[in-house]
Amino acid sequence: MKKILGIGNALVDIVTFIDDEKILEKFSLPKGSMQLVDKTTSLKIREATKKFQSTFAPGGSAANTIYGLAMLGVKTGFLGATGKDETGKLFDSELCKAGVKTFIKKLNNPTGTAISLVTPDSERTFATYLGAAVELSVDDLKKELFSEYDILYLEGYLIYNKDFVVKACSLAKSLKMKVALDLASYNVVNDNIDAFKEVIVNYTDILFANSEEARAYTGKEPEESLKDLSQKCEIAVIKTGANGSLIQSGNKIIKVQPFRVECRDTTGAGDLYAAGFLYGLASDKSLEKCGQYGSYLAAKVIEITGARIESEKWPAIKKTISVL
Repeated sequence: MKKILGIGNALVDIVTFIDDEKILEKFSLPKGSMQLVDKTTSLKIREATKKFQSTFAPGGSAANTIYGLAMLGVKTGFLGATGKDETGKLFDSELCKAGVKTFIKKLNNPTGTAISLVTPDSERTFATYLGAAVELSVDDLKKELFSEYDILYLEGYLIYNKDFVVKACSLAKSLKMKVALDLASYNVVNDNIDAFKEVIVNYTDILFANSEEARAYTGKEPEESLKDLSQKCEIAVIKTGANGSLIQSGNKIIKVQPFRVECRDTTGAGDLYAAGFLYGLASDKSLEKCGQYGSYLAAKVIEITGARIESEKWPAIKKTISVL
């Protein structure tokens, strides 16, 4: 089985269920987006939402994917940066318990947080304070770190540090690794379209996007976006929410049906889809199977609050995946 290295922002998720969209409007947070905020704004949002139910859990997009892969039995690694605080220790320990080999840079700045504001329709909007996570630099990328892995998985939120992303991709390619990239959020794509084009065209083999992210990149609806994106990489995947997902490699197009479940919180759906899909690739499964695995894991995570499925549920998940 292939081994996978993830790089991303090491964050702790604060999932908060709000009763309407007034908080989003108050802090100018477009619904369904990920907005970077400073420490002061993050604290103000937490104060404004303290009356609502909240849960705290280690998060970060790429880390969620790597956690899922590790729980499925894939040999994984994760590179990120946290503060020298209890929150940072929690982030690291949870990945280690899952079996992930961690490469955590510990800094004086506090560990970053991602406040996930969940509206009654289960849509989530992120207000992210990166904290120490943003301090990864090109100097932290060493060839020996990459050498034992076959696939590099990057979250699109890293694109704000394009030089870092390009160096990581260049190292991966020099070692004949495949590069997988998730586009992260439609507003991140809008803000960094030229940087994404450079990384996708020159380095990306496997590309994940949801409908909004694909539209932000191509200006087209999912089916037409898929055609465009598949011409730029080996495998293009567009997640279409309740409609399932679309996959294209070369001239082959696959439509994957969703698993029907009761949705509580969409946080982590894309991350766990990527985990299932990459698990299939690591196991040399067909693209149809990869898509089914991704769809199933996405369905399981939206049934719960937050982006990390409890460890006791994974044996049953693995059993189901084995017979899909």
